[in-house]
Amino acid sequence: MTERTDDAVAVPVADLRPALEAVLMVADEPLDAMALAAAVGYPAEEVAGTLSALAAEYDEQGRGFELRNVAGGWRYYTRADLAPVVEAFVLEGQQARLTQAALETLAVVAYQQPVSRARVSAIRGVNVDGVMRTLLNRGLVEEAGRDGEHGATLYRTTSYFLERIGIVALDELPDLAPHLPELDELEGELEQMAGVPATDAGVPSTPTEEASS
Repeated sequence: MTERTDDAVAVPVADLRPALEAVLMVADEPLDAMALAAAVGYPAEEVAGTLSALAAEYDEQGRGFELRNVAGGWRYYTRADLAPVVEAFVLEGQQARLTQAALETLAVVAYQQPVSRARVSAIRGVNVDGVMRTLLNRGLVEEAGRDGEHGATLYRTTSYFLERIGIVALDELPDLAPHLPELDELEGELEQMAGVPATDAGVPSTPTEEASS
């Protein structure tokens, strides 16, 4: 086993194949033999031969991926005959529907923003912590600073929300806000019933929705 001693990265000969695989695995664009040679520290000719051997080996084994030399560069691709499987997986994630609870919570945020989590809970009559996490993870809702009075985190809808419902600005939303309860009145009633402010510490005596919304 020998190692190169020049300025290139010195990689033992026996490790050339896994080294190429590792670099190609993290590459976000096709890499030519010269670029890969510089990365693993071997002559471009040797790298090119190893890449061809790897591609042939993957084909022979019938792996779910293949190594292609496209547009002058090498890159991993999913195998063409498995495209329906990959497509079904990708589309399932994109088309996953929000639950009714998440839609209702999103509507409250859209019409009352910026709004605290406790206020949303007050309007809906349930604890919305799990649902809000879902909306945050989906990129539909984001933090919008703090409430100056209680210090509660405020939330608003995102530009992605506008994109998904097909409008340019919030003023294009249908006029549904008048149908929502007045938040100040709700909070006043809650404070009288519980004897404490309804802040993000939690709305008293409200059931909790499932976090899997």
